[in-house]
Amino acid sequence: MIEATSQPAATRAAKPAIERGRLTWGGLALTAHAVLMYLFLYVPITILVIFSFTRDEFGVRWTGFTFEWYTRLFANERLMGAAANTLYVAFASTLVSTILGTLLALAMERYRFRGRNATDALLYLPIVIPEIVMAVALLAFSAFVFDLIRLVTGESLRRNLTTVIIAHIAFSISFVVVVVRTSLKNFDRRLEEAAADLGADSWRTFWRITFPLILPGIIGGALLAFTLSLDDFIISLFLSGPGTSLLPVEVYNKVRRAVTPEINAISTLMLIFSISLVVLSQAVQRRR
Repeated sequence: MIEATSQPAATRAAKPAIERGRLTWGGLALTAHAVLMYLFLYVPITILVIFSFTRDEFGVRWTGFTFEWYTRLFANERLMGAAANTLYVAFASTLVSTILGTLLALAMERYRFRGRNATDALLYLPIVIPEIVMAVALLAFSAFVFDLIRLVTGESLRRNLTTVIIAHIAFSISFVVVVVRTSLKNFDRRLEEAAADLGADSWRTFWRITFPLILPGIIGGALLAFTLSLDDFIISLFLSGPGTSLLPVEVYNKVRRAVTPEINAISTLMLIFSISLVVLSQAVQRRR
């Protein structure tokens, strides 16, 4: 009797141990996978930042610490002008695409209208089609518009920063709409109804109830649009005219000749700027 009762007890005690062992091996595998992924993503960025301070003229060996390349970078008018143009295009396109994308997301989620399904399908085209196709289409459209303006007014226009901003707005709106619509999916409409019952009009209800609740989605869409505009290369290359210098295109032209620590330095500064924006947005959302 004693042996008969002790054997099942031992079996029951062994099963949790086996299960714990399996969970431990699974946890180790997931941890190793996460570590490898983080190394794959962030080690190249870390190397880039480190080699922006090297004395080596080619930026591929560590020969000593120096700020010389940052000094040269700020003295390089072409690179600094390209960085300023890129930031201007990114801020302008992000502002317009965020406003239009938020309004369009509200319309798609709140209302039913003729052509809604077609509009919904068109919104996903800039996301799913290759960027080279988008660039060629925008280039052809800009050429058609310029020819039409020349026929009507006789004035000849050429591609500049304005055409790049319009092109970035065209593909950024879709990303903003997707992110904002996600925040509207779980929105409790009863809060708006309660505000209306308490005497608030639609305008006050939007600014006091709707806007604060969907603000994280709006900020997320704006950050995504800003990032996409900041590092866009193909559309910027096609839509920028002669004399219009943008940072991704300028970096590409320099890398084709040689990789210098100045490229590492400007990349480090843009990385710090992007991280600062993310930290600032998180602080604003946490305060709210």
